[in-house]
Amino acid sequence: MMPSRQASAPEVKTLLTGLAMGESPRWHEGRLWFSDWGAQEIVAADLDGSSEVVIRTSFGLPFCIDWLPDGRLLIVSGRDNLLLRREPDGSLVPHADLRRLSDKVWNEIVVDGRGNVYVNGGPGIIALVRPDGSARQVADGIAFPNGMAVTPDNATLIIADSHGKRLTAFDIAADGSLSNQRVWADLGGGVPDGICIDADKAVWYGDVPNKRCVRVHEGGQVLQTIQLDRGCFACMLGGTGNRTLFMIVAEWRGMQHIPDVARARTGQVLTAEAPAPGVGWP
Repeated sequence: MMPSRQASAPEVKTLLTGLAMGESPRWHEGRLWFSDWGAQEIVAADLDGSSEVVIRTSFGLPFCIDWLPDGRLLIVSGRDNLLLRREPDGSLVPHADLRRLSDKVWNEIVVDGRGNVYVNGGPGIIALVRPDGSARQVADGIAFPNGMAVTPDNATLIIADSHGKRLTAFDIAADGSLSNQRVWADLGGGVPDGICIDADKAVWYGDVPNKRCVRVHEGGQVLQTIQLDRGCFACMLGGTGNRTLFMIVAEWRGMQHIPDVARARTGQVLTAEAPAPGVGWP
């Protein structure tokens, strides 16, 4: 990790409280969408703090979300090893069956600007799902795959490797294949979860055990750290001009205590003004 020359911390404001366990924030059509894993809900929130439950899921955590280019919502039903698609009538139908690649739990998703769908999880792998629903493994060797983002030129996929304490990058080929796996940023003691990219080619990452949201450049230089009073599970840039940083936070007591955390409803959505607008996908 490179030495840091950090900007001063911005003012942090509270947008929502009382969540069970938020994850997978996405800025979509003027609202912040996210999964509330503990409540089995997919929620959309406005900038004034009003929100609605758009979907109540029959499946539990993890379930992450993103959209196809035609506007249909995709949901990873992680423990069922399925990628689901929401049809215009509101029904959920299978989009891809991931069981052939791994019967372990699937986690995060990102859809790039060409409609390539990347889903990670299982034994440290990334799968590519093509528009016809076919799926194949395109990467492996990730200690604990978590948040993913794709650069605005569709050329690079960056993934948070939580247990590896690094951000890892891949080149994206025209057919969606991944190659040239490399360390994009060694985070030292950082434990990255959900991530997003800004126009300065920096990455924001949520960090649960260190209770912070951090902005880093390629190579690991820390540009900004927002220290919080609870774990930051994920972050997203959106709002007016994509200059609002949304942080999904909650108290964390370990995997074995997730039901207790969900019942305690310590989850929040926090906001801060960002130094550069969000770009790329999600």
